[in-house]
Amino acid sequence: MLRRLNDMPARQTPKAPAALPAGLLDALRCLIAQGRQRALRAVDMVQVQTCWEIGRHIVEFEQEGATRAAYGQRLLPQLAETLTHEFGKGFDTSNLRYMRLFYQAFPIRDALRHELSWTHYRTLLRVDDEKARYWYMNEAAAQNWSARALDRQIGTLYFERLLLSGDKAGVTAEAQSNLDALAQTPREFVRDPVMLEFLGLPGAGKLLESSLEQALMEKLQGFLLELGKGFAFVARQQRISTESQDFYIDLVFYNYLLKCFVLVDLKTSKLTHQDIGQMDMYVRMYDDLRRGEGDNPTVGILLCEHKDQSVVRYSVLHDSAHLFAAKYKLVLPSEEELRAELARERSELLAQQGTS
Repeated sequence: MLRRLNDMPARQTPKAPAALPAGLLDALRCLIAQGRQRALRAVDMVQVQTCWEIGRHIVEFEQEGATRAAYGQRLLPQLAETLTHEFGKGFDTSNLRYMRLFYQAFPIRDALRHELSWTHYRTLLRVDDEKARYWYMNEAAAQNWSARALDRQIGTLYFERLLLSGDKAGVTAEAQSNLDALAQTPREFVRDPVMLEFLGLPGAGKLLESSLEQALMEKLQGFLLELGKGFAFVARQQRISTESQDFYIDLVFYNYLLKCFVLVDLKTSKLTHQDIGQMDMYVRMYDDLRRGEGDNPTVGILLCEHKDQSVVRYSVLHDSAHLFAAKYKLVLPSEEELRAELARERSELLAQQGTS
């Protein structure tokens, strides 16, 4: 047996693969990038056209006097409920409102620029002046601005300053320097939650989170449900919108003991006064957009995870803190419970990352 083993040829070390031809690899990379870009453009174009047509149908329907009187303010919420059930959350009330505004702001579909996405057009809806709005649209298409770049140019009043300034070259150079400061990364398909919602693909909001934040939210979601004090899970990364911006709430629960929604937002950096103001805004917006007639005011829980110090802040609308009194304190998790859970889960996650 030993002789047979000795007589066997030695195992040969696998040869390293030959270097790929640089020209072929570059050509394939270019083809794949161009293919993805064409697919993205095609979806953008179809989405924009669909949103415009939806807006047109809504406006024309509302313009029929008797019909509008019969539905009143119930039209968009009722449409949103049915369409969301059939096609997903890309057709909620706020998005339908955007589509109606889109048609009103751009009533001639042939004037739209097919190079721009739905995110571009929602940004353009912030511009009240029609001349400025069309200038920004055409400039964004001609200069290949991202939606973020367009938002920056509108925010710095590029058109208005260019119109009034005697030094147009200087204003243009300053505007270009503002764009150069932005990260020059291409828009990835999976990074556009608006497009994912339109296509009915799941997990749009989750893709925007860091891995640590994502893991912590999963743990906290289970922790709150395990408390057993009336919590029912509603959504993760739920989008709420103003006329020009989208915001994503990490976790949303409904507490049937308190009869109110509970919003949870996690910050993996030091808590700032802007974070507190944002949570207060979330609470107010949620009450305006989602709170039902029998619901008590929405409660917000803001968690900050920073090294070994965890800060917890409860946000409740104006004078509503007295509504729940002792029940409020008994049902919602205490600061100590949340702080301990957050610290424990973070330690476990970091330990797992260190051993993987």
